[in-house]
Amino acid sequence: MKKQIQEFLRKEHPDIDFAVSYPPEGLGDYSTNIAFLLARQSLGEGGLAKKTGGNPQKLALSIVEGLRNEFKNQFEKIEIAKNGFINFYLSKKYLLDNLSEVLKFPDIGKSKTVIVEYSQPNIAKVMHVGHLRSTVLGDALANIYEALGYKVIRWNYLGDWGTQFGKLISAYKMWGKEEEVKTNPIETLNDLYVRFHDELKNRPELEEKGREEFKKLEEGDEENRKLWKWFKNESLKEFEKIYRILGVKFDTYTGESSFEKDLKPLVEELRNKGIAKESQGAVIISLDQFNLLPALIQRSDGASLYLTRDIAALKYRIKEYKPEKILYVVGNEQSLHFDQLKAIAKISGLDETEISHIKFGLILGKDKKKLSSREGGAVPIKELIDKAVELSGKAVGISALKYFILKEHRLSDIVFDWDRILNLKGDSGPYLQYTYARLASIKSKAGTISKSKNLESLNKEIDVSLMKKMIKFPEILTLTVENNLTNILTLYLYELCNLINRFYESVPVLKEDDEKIRNARLGLVSLMIQILEKGFNLLGIEAPERI
Repeated sequence: MKKQIQEFLRKEHPDIDFAVSYPPEGLGDYSTNIAFLLARQSLGEGGLAKKTGGNPQKLALSIVEGLRNEFKNQFEKIEIAKNGFINFYLSKKYLLDNLSEVLKFPDIGKSKTVIVEYSQPNIAKVMHVGHLRSTVLGDALANIYEALGYKVIRWNYLGDWGTQFGKLISAYKMWGKEEEVKTNPIETLNDLYVRFHDELKNRPELEEKGREEFKKLEEGDEENRKLWKWFKNESLKEFEKIYRILGVKFDTYTGESSFEKDLKPLVEELRNKGIAKESQGAVIISLDQFNLLPALIQRSDGASLYLTRDIAALKYRIKEYKPEKILYVVGNEQSLHFDQLKAIAKISGLDETEISHIKFGLILGKDKKKLSSREGGAVPIKELIDKAVELSGKAVGISALKYFILKEHRLSDIVFDWDRILNLKGDSGPYLQYTYARLASIKSKAGTISKSKNLESLNKEIDVSLMKKMIKFPEILTLTVENNLTNILTLYLYELCNLINRFYESVPVLKEDDEKIRNARLGLVSLMIQILEKGFNLLGIEAPERI
């Protein structure tokens, strides 16, 4: 419905950047500011604004007449507020005619592919709290895109190449023990890497040793390749344990190393096309036309960079999958990197695919600093998962963690607080699960619930408010992917749960004497359950029948 209003108004006013929004409760089901914006236009431009003297209410009056004719069956009234905003109130007939279709989502992704790249842990390093936000956010977006008809490729782009592996191989050859790696791979390898950097302070010659070992790896040295593959396999086993607990799956774990062979030909191609040039022995791409710093794609020693590998990966993805868009779910701190990647894609003819950097903020401690462990490093994901399960059990604890991340606007930093995360009464995962469990209890006691055809008998304000909220579910999903913001969906589910709890407390269901109304309310309960189940599923949250 929101889209229908937008399309109708846009035909008449294509140059106005108006909004159709959800107003506060009591002010309609939809609202638009189009008349207010039209009134701000210069009267000298003529047209409707001049004829009405630039008065937003007069402008709204002339717009409302067309709206009432177009949408006479969908709204019981369309009225003008004092500020010229136009408010729309859905008719009960429209609700009754369309509520049964609420779980049929618009197929906006038909015949389209989207690649969602998320999680991206580094081989031989502990997955930390930053990876948690990327993993949970990317997984939810992938689920929602899929629900709207897209073919989704869930891509875990592993950090499995680069000079750090030369340092790690050096460290292992000097101090490593095979049995320790087999017993506790990630922590052992991570400790070896940290030790290398600690030793580097007093032994600067180790820097060159690390470069030499990586060069040997690049050139295919059998021993180094064998070590690298072993480190990678052991790391993946550990990552998979965490993904299983989180209920997250990927279609591919193709990482940076997969594009190693493409890097030199890529740099040469970009130079031959005049896109890249040499600068002080290195190779750069000038991005002055985009007001960006030059992009370094090859160091003076011939080594490639993360950006070079991303360009190669982009070329491969476009050729292999022909995606409509690629979502890179990576933190705010990588904004320049992805601005450069988008600019390079444009000047290289790789811009037929939409590139979106789904950036997100930090997870902070209560002191508003980066959430860190007692040792001062980033908190490992496993530590948070173990704590969540310890405090609330797996079904509630893991879901609480996910909801806590997904409910915040992704551009915001969020303050980690177990009390808020596990609160049964606030905007939290446990509150949503508690609401679902209440509905499950009604369903269990009622036995089989048939689809009700008597919803017209429900005239209580809370009954109608629930119908109006539920019917918006499909457009909420569309709005979520249009903005790539999971907090749109979480806010909807939270508000729906608030209404459900008001419903639970204020009207009888199982104890309703009128059988017709009782069955109708049970029909509503059935639909509430289905919407919550689907919404939870899309967010990766469990729907327990008891909590």
